[in-house]
Amino acid sequence: MRFGLVILSACMLLASCHKNSSSGGSTPPPTPKNFNLATWNVNGVEANADNMNTNVKATIRLKFNAALDRSSVAANISLAENSGNPVLYNPTYESGDSVVVVHPVNTLAYLSKYKLNILSSLKNTTGGILLNPTEIRLTTSIDSSRKFPIISDDSLLTLVQKQTFRYFWDFAHPVSGLARERNTSGETVTSGGSGFGIMAIVTGVNRGFVTRAQGLARMQTIISFLKNTAKKFHGAFPHWLNGTTGAVVPFSTKDNGADLVETSFLVSGLLTARQYFNGAGTDETTLRNDINALVDGVEWNWFRKSNENVLYWHWSPDYNWDMNLPIRGWNECLITYILAASSNTFTIPKEVYTQGWTANGSNGFTNGNSYMGFQLPLGTAYGGPLFFSHYSFLGINPNGLADVYADYQKQVVNHSKINAEYCRQNPGAFFGYSDSCWGLTASDIPNGYTASSPTNDVGTIAPTAAVSSLPFTPTESMKALKFFYYVLGDKLWGNYGFKDAFSLKDVWFADSYLAIDQGPMIVMIENYRSGLLWNLLTSCPEVKTGMKKLGFAAPYLP
Repeated sequence: MRFGLVILSACMLLASCHKNSSSGGSTPPPTPKNFNLATWNVNGVEANADNMNTNVKATIRLKFNAALDRSSVAANISLAENSGNPVLYNPTYESGDSVVVVHPVNTLAYLSKYKLNILSSLKNTTGGILLNPTEIRLTTSIDSSRKFPIISDDSLLTLVQKQTFRYFWDFAHPVSGLARERNTSGETVTSGGSGFGIMAIVTGVNRGFVTRAQGLARMQTIISFLKNTAKKFHGAFPHWLNGTTGAVVPFSTKDNGADLVETSFLVSGLLTARQYFNGAGTDETTLRNDINALVDGVEWNWFRKSNENVLYWHWSPDYNWDMNLPIRGWNECLITYILAASSNTFTIPKEVYTQGWTANGSNGFTNGNSYMGFQLPLGTAYGGPLFFSHYSFLGINPNGLADVYADYQKQVVNHSKINAEYCRQNPGAFFGYSDSCWGLTASDIPNGYTASSPTNDVGTIAPTAAVSSLPFTPTESMKALKFFYYVLGDKLWGNYGFKDAFSLKDVWFADSYLAIDQGPMIVMIENYRSGLLWNLLTSCPEVKTGMKKLGFAAPYLP
């Protein structure tokens, strides 16, 4: 009996112990609570989703509002190059594991893009997930080291000219000798770009890059092609031609005939070569005669359409005047009116210039406002793309040039200064813009082409803009040229000089070269150094006559 009571008591005690254990002896697992990334900084500076100019020894500090489950970090916080290649990092933890610090194992590459991705499956210690997955983008800083040995400024200018000259010499079309539109154009050559290229050939001969005999032979090839093979319409050339057959390569559907503006760029080059190859020998005499025949064959006044007091840009054998684009200023086309007025055979009266090109100073031709502290005599706000101050003035010297509408030296100088100062102040906050990195003009851009200017700024710099302004802004342009060569040269300098354009914000460097951008660089450097092309074109008797007819005054116009 006593034994049974003992057994019963023991059982009751065990039951009691079990009951107590189940009611309060263990802690239930926590309920998962989701969490957020609160803030982050890069190298101690509070950061945004996009971070420019990041030090290559980067440290990214991520602060969450809950302690992390360390075992989930490696799979859910990743650092990678923009291409997707992973970047190894070592995480460290702070503030009770609510902060993770990302330390890349190796120094990041200069001027490169990276992405830090934080995924929603990142967990905290309760098992909760991240509510605000985030991508943090980093663009590293520019490597400011010099990529090439320092040489004198004069030697550097010669080097840039010589390398750029190769585009028009080595890469010229093998049959016609004309300049290809761009380095991927194959058979397509450009009439206007070839005019710039002819000026480049004259420069190359004068600098000793090739001999006079070699330059003359190349010019004979070019002139023979233009005279005997190239398609012409009332003496004017199309924008693009096939470099072997001379057939028109349409610039657009209806732009498959004459392009008077491109023709004027070509004619300015031809006249420059005529003045340079001035020897008494048969070869140079024949070259000059052939150039005169081509120049005198352009029916400038026919492009008044129905005898209007304005010139028209295009005419097509299939679409006639359908493009209907009158040539009105202010833009790159001043040279078109100067050469039309200068024609020995098909000249235009002054009224076509005053009523057509200048609209008697109305319709936005004159300006007079100040931008970035510089008064702009002509054109649109901020002056437009810089090629407006380059193309017409490759051969026409703006120094001391004036008429009733403007001081043209002031126009081109202040246009260039506005462009440089705009980039220095950088109101668009584009990465890399500075007093050493400036120049907005028409160029390739990532995935396209545009005429960049302060009113159409997409963050892309074109070396031709600053370099071709060297005669107008020598200090600012030389500073930019040195930056392009010494600092960015490992990415920007190539077989034919400076590549067309670049965007530091996009870490994009063009692989292209364009005739209309390479030509002005070699020509304007030469005008800065010697005035060679200015002196040649403005020495043409007919050009002097035409400019005086239009009302221009300059020291070289007696």
